[in-house]
Amino acid sequence: MDETYYIVPERAHNELVAAVYRSRGYTEQEGEDAARFCAEAARHGIRTHNAIKALHLDHLFGSGSQGCVPGAEIEVLQSRFPASLVWNANRKLGQSVAYRAMEKCMNLADEYGVGIVSVDNAFHYLWGGGYVMDAARKGYIAYTNCTAALAEVVPFMGKMPTLGTNPHSWGFPTVDALGYPVVIDWATSVVAMGRVQQLKREGKTLPPDAAVDAEGNPTTDPGKAVALLPFGAHKGYGLSLINEIVGAMIGGSLPTLRSRWTDDGDKHTPNFFFQVIHPDALDGGNFAKGRTQVDNLKKVLDDIFQDGNRDCILPGQIEAEAAARSARYGGLLFSQAEIEAFNEIAAEAGREPWDTASFKTADS
Repeated sequence: MDETYYIVPERAHNELVAAVYRSRGYTEQEGEDAARFCAEAARHGIRTHNAIKALHLDHLFGSGSQGCVPGAEIEVLQSRFPASLVWNANRKLGQSVAYRAMEKCMNLADEYGVGIVSVDNAFHYLWGGGYVMDAARKGYIAYTNCTAALAEVVPFMGKMPTLGTNPHSWGFPTVDALGYPVVIDWATSVVAMGRVQQLKREGKTLPPDAAVDAEGNPTTDPGKAVALLPFGAHKGYGLSLINEIVGAMIGGSLPTLRSRWTDDGDKHTPNFFFQVIHPDALDGGNFAKGRTQVDNLKKVLDDIFQDGNRDCILPGQIEAEAAARSARYGGLLFSQAEIEAFNEIAAEAGREPWDTASFKTADS
């Protein structure tokens, strides 16, 4: 850590975040869900999806627009498949929907070996990794994808943004084998639009083949970037396309209409997909040398990261280290700039600003 970070008690953080959501019309439970999610993001060092980002997105696309309806109720639609449900979220707060969907998937996996919940008429759930990580810690294999709030990504060999950043998130129950869950969580664009805005503020350039200008030509100038490119060329494009296809099969409409509200009678909301697998459902019962499933998993990982690969990191390791650091300091870590942003948020809800003099600081 190169700059000073202040240690904010989690309770103080959660009380503030929940209060701001309530001030925007959300229910007490929705405020608690939002605060819980934002604390998890902060604890694991996910600065791009903490409370500052969550409330900003809510202002732009949620309760400040038409994308989210505070207090909305989830409608469970009729399904002929007992292990696979479809919900109409009715634009309910994305964090509340995601927590409930993942919990339902785990319950279904306990009974059927696998559980699926597909969600129509959703609002952005932010960091998908947080939901699969929670399930993986509880011993499940978990997956989620979603269609992003806006179409900001150009298809491979194209010039016009017609795809979302469309993240994929996997969590694996490796706590017994590694001490933390493996979490593979990524957007399908080279960089996020927030990264473009950050580099523009800092006067820095974009990496090559990350964005295009208004004419659809690749640019490294963040001031000229108007759309993003998928990572890995056709590979990232294919992964992004998966989300659009799944979303379309659930009930999602045209990607270029998402979050662009007009009275055209069409749908403008994202879609979610959740899946949980119970590890026992995969257990073939014939591991080499009489190993258990967990022992076998550890052996496989040890084999991958042997000798010259000892310094490689595993997906989820950085987040686990951040969580351990937060635990060591006994709170959530925020920079001076983040504290200032929180104080602007506090003013909105009529709350007292945080005084940095009352917080201890984290050393490196």
